[in-house]
Amino acid sequence: MAKMCKVFQVCRSGYYKWRKNKPSQQKLRKAHLLKRIAYHFHDSEQRYGAPKITYMLNQEGLLVTQRTVGLYMQELGFRACVVRKYKVQTTDSTHDLPIAPNFLNQQFHVKKPNQVWVTDITYIPCREGRLYLASVMDLCTREIVGWRLYDRMTTGLVLDALKAAYEAKQPQKGLLHHSDRGAQYASHEYREQLNTYHMTASMSRKGNCYDNACIESFHSILKKELIYCKRFKTKQQAYDEIYRYLEFFYNRKRIHGSLGYLSPVRFAAQFNKRKVG
Repeated sequence: MAKMCKVFQVCRSGYYKWRKNKPSQQKLRKAHLLKRIAYHFHDSEQRYGAPKITYMLNQEGLLVTQRTVGLYMQELGFRACVVRKYKVQTTDSTHDLPIAPNFLNQQFHVKKPNQVWVTDITYIPCREGRLYLASVMDLCTREIVGWRLYDRMTTGLVLDALKAAYEAKQPQKGLLHHSDRGAQYASHEYREQLNTYHMTASMSRKGNCYDNACIESFHSILKKELIYCKRFKTKQQAYDEIYRYLEFFYNRKRIHGSLGYLSPVRFAAQFNKRKVG
């Protein structure tokens, strides 16, 4: 040991003092927090910010403030996805088709699943050509119960998304279906399908985006957490990535503050347990 200290030009007393000194509890706690923050950040594919990571840490028994988590994330160089201000108009309300009343009227708090569905279309950029995503959300659980991704914004796009949702959930008669005033949703084919499913149509007021705020908010989240973080070269790549995000991350894993920090699927499972009980 003496030879090693001589080689590195370190006095033996200093070396032994260094060996005896143990890191403080504060340093050990910080090191552990940094490790867990890094885990949750990467486990969410760099989508979770300080609020959600703070919740996850508190669930583990690591009581820490959101401010501290935010500072540690800065120290690690972690930054959640940010929103770009870019929007392509997907609603064509300049038509003479029948418009349904606004039965929903911004009553976004729903007590049970399969009582109210909201739906909308959003644009997905892709180098191989434009794509459009039609989504159907259960307003109670925030689960995306049906969706379709096509290269044209047609009635067939929204019809197939609705059919997928119906086949997956088999709701009882009387479900309230809310959309904007787009020509696809006002079309004869779509209205007939709603009648076949015994659903009641509801539509937003003209020019009022807040009437369909929940599904528009979901599309903003999708773009922030996936679309703007990727550059889809092909339509197949876009489909695969969106499928993985919707079916495995958003519906089954992503925690929501409005759902008591549960994922939509876990939140919906609570209602199934009540039925069994």
